[in-house]
Amino acid sequence: MATGMPDQVFVPVMLAAMMLPMARAIDCPVLPQIWDTRSVVISFLRTEGRPDVVVRAGMGRVKRPRGIVSRLPNSGRVTLVGELSEITLRVSRVTPFLVDLGGGKNLLFVKVETESGPHGWGECYTQADRDTSVIALVDALGRYLVGRDASHITHFLHVAYHDFAAKRGAMDFWSAVSGLEQALWDIAGKRHGVPVHALLGGPCRERIRVYANGWYGKSKTPADYAALARETVARGFGALKFDPFPGPWRTHLSREHEEQAVATVAAVREAVGAGVDLLIEVHRRLAPMHAVRIARALERFRPFWYEEPVSSTNLEALAECRRQISIPVVTGEELYTRAEFRRAFELRAADIVNPDVCNCGGILELRAIAQMAEPSFVTVSPHNYNSTTVGLAATLQVSAAIPNFLITEYFVNFEARGREIASPGFEVRDGYIAVPQSPGLGIELDEAALARHPGRQFPPRALPSPADEGP
Repeated sequence: MATGMPDQVFVPVMLAAMMLPMARAIDCPVLPQIWDTRSVVISFLRTEGRPDVVVRAGMGRVKRPRGIVSRLPNSGRVTLVGELSEITLRVSRVTPFLVDLGGGKNLLFVKVETESGPHGWGECYTQADRDTSVIALVDALGRYLVGRDASHITHFLHVAYHDFAAKRGAMDFWSAVSGLEQALWDIAGKRHGVPVHALLGGPCRERIRVYANGWYGKSKTPADYAALARETVARGFGALKFDPFPGPWRTHLSREHEEQAVATVAAVREAVGAGVDLLIEVHRRLAPMHAVRIARALERFRPFWYEEPVSSTNLEALAECRRQISIPVVTGEELYTRAEFRRAFELRAADIVNPDVCNCGGILELRAIAQMAEPSFVTVSPHNYNSTTVGLAATLQVSAAIPNFLITEYFVNFEARGREIASPGFEVRDGYIAVPQSPGLGIELDEAALARHPGRQFPPRALPSPADEGP
């Protein structure tokens, strides 16, 4: 007779003691697995339709008895088993996978394998011309991860920064750390049989709102933007992010470029109507005088936000801008770890922060940043210039566990490759994605598909010459 019970569940010693008198009557849903604590293993041996129970006591990590445990007679009695040996999830291999996205950059995934347990996937943030440096750091960090217990996530982060990096972190380093950390969380979730958000205190929501990015392609005119905006909204998105600024990313703009940016936003607003949220991307390019003047011109279109109008390398200047405009200001995609976000909160430089789980330090670090933001009434909208697979999965998991979450990023032009290399795919319905409920991050990559699209070396980009500079 099926009982619906697992062969083993892990429970605290005190709970096990309470359960012993009821051993013969146990017929319950799966109990939570509690690791790295004082625990026992209860094994259900099914005989003649009735579960008998073996309790294996242990301190610290869950233990496995040496040799064979004899099958209990069908008595319903509880037997304590001695002479215990340790079950480990020792990391055995770390492998990076550089994958051609088919667009402006490669994707970088990392697989962490264990000797006798599940494997995990993570994703590292990449940019064109910089992915090889992140791979080198994944390989170097991987040497120190191999042989360690995959459950020691916090300590790995500690030694990666303090010992490996000698307290000198930067984007490429934190991108490598973030991918490895995600893979360890994927292992942890699979080990426990629960989604990662369940290990972060449980979900605060069942679905995650997303905004579309990457929809406007090589649009140059306001009419180009407007036509593609209508198409994207027709797919079910209720929020669109776009960069309306022409020309190279420079601090000072000509009046003509300012006016064109405003005209583009006006055209998109007219095309999609008042019910769609417009998220204006500035890419850290402006001096405060331009940032304030353009924001005031855009206010009548009621943008949802104004993202990185001024570089966060000068948070004082960004805070000055925020005080002079009424559109919510976003910063964070070029800040890494809570140490760099601290000053943004102290200066009240932003209304919304957008750390990226693939470069801010990982899942734990993004949650810590969100916890710092909450007392300052700052919301969190994770940046996700990553794939619609592992990077998105990690973003969804941590976003589910953040009370002050607002919205996150979804690149529509990355969908095709994502569907080819991963399963299950994530589906956007009415601008939302359901929180994954499968163990771990809730996604698996197809290594054969990854191999069909090896990362490519990009040709030199057409960077401006002195003759191209302005204003």
